[in-house]
Amino acid sequence: MIVNLTPDGWQIIYQQAHALLAAQLAWQWQPFGPTDRWVGLLAAIAQHDDEQERWDGHYGLTPAGAPANFTMKEFSLTQATGVMRAARFQGQWRSLLTSMHLSFLYESLRGQQSELDAFLDEQKAGQQQWRKALKIKKADAQQAYDLMQWCDRLSLILCRQELPEMGRHLEISTGPDGQRHEVVQPDGPDTPVQVTPWPFGAKAFSVSVEACQLRQLQFRDDEELSQAIREAPILTLRWDFAR
Repeated sequence: MIVNLTPDGWQIIYQQAHALLAAQLAWQWQPFGPTDRWVGLLAAIAQHDDEQERWDGHYGLTPAGAPANFTMKEFSLTQATGVMRAARFQGQWRSLLTSMHLSFLYESLRGQQSELDAFLDEQKAGQQQWRKALKIKKADAQQAYDLMQWCDRLSLILCRQELPEMGRHLEISTGPDGQRHEVVQPDGPDTPVQVTPWPFGAKAFSVSVEACQLRQLQFRDDEELSQAIREAPILTLRWDFAR
């Protein structure tokens, strides 16, 4: 989960909700490629953070008893394997994109664990097999994945409250158009967000994500945190984008 400190507690956004926000951003791009692959790309983006592990012990907490942000948790081979297993039920295209995302996230960890190295090798081999089976060029697969990674990154910027202050620009990443994009909120909080260069089809649109607001700073165990989240008020966070 994504955890933000607020003046009166914690704001919690599930990673699955962040993925849905990423899909909303992808929806605003001009579609490219065949329709079935475009829909499959949207599905891969919306579901790339599924199969999260159940909280067990202090899986959802820091040693101090605070909700643990996803960046504080170690790589989970169980979760990564589960994401790939789920992707395969939706076909080779989604499997390819999901596998590319896992390689992007975890290739830098190569050499730390033999099980992880084997998993990464499996991804590379699988990607080659899926491209061959789908008769898709590596560059075309990369273009599709670039959109997935771009939307994931911008969604995280929004969910983690990382929009810069005072009209400063923040790099998102290089998009499927081959251009490096930046995000800026030139007129301050609660005003439209801009992306330069503008990659979207519409001149203006809105996206949203749901968050829980916790007013308790410390928790005994995962069960207490889970109960607090179930009972917490739900906030809808919304961002307006304008060209």
